[in-house]
Amino acid sequence: MRRLSSTVVVVAGEQAGKVVAGLDGLRNVRAITRDGRSPAEVDQAVNQAVATYVVHDADPLGAVGDAWAGLFDGAAPVGALEVATETALAALRSERVVLPDYYVVLDPGEMPVTRRHWWLGVLAGAAPARVVPAGASASAVTEVLGRLSPGRWWPADVEGWLRELPRVVPDQAGLPSKPTA
Repeated sequence: MRRLSSTVVVVAGEQAGKVVAGLDGLRNVRAITRDGRSPAEVDQAVNQAVATYVVHDADPLGAVGDAWAGLFDGAAPVGALEVATETALAALRSERVVLPDYYVVLDPGEMPVTRRHWWLGVLAGAAPARVVPAGASASAVTEVLGRLSPGRWWPADVEGWLRELPRVVPDQAGLPSKPTA
């Protein structure tokens, strides 16, 4: 799966679009919002952007996260997670979308519990330095951009990782697995 030369940051949370729009005009930052654009237009803008940081609010795993939380909250139909996973994998394989270098999660303490487990358990468990909480403001995200630290990338086997999600329980997401005896 392809990576861009820019550092790609997805801002996630209820105020993501507003916060990303507030980053427009910062030096070395290309801010791209979904507002008024089709998913294909956002993907194209992200793929063509040239800046140190490309910051956007179009999460390539958004539908997967929604379906995962829906599965454990009892709000998603049977098979929704599997469909969302395969759709995301097809988009990643075709290189229409790329996994971000970082997720900046706005106000995770204010999120529903299962959704918080998605961000700070599932995703942070897969790549701890790649998921960073922040306040829901452009200034808070600007500060985070200035102190992003390197860390391991997403799992090498993204397909296997995503296909295992139905077996990742919210309260245990991101915790070390117990050795089997």
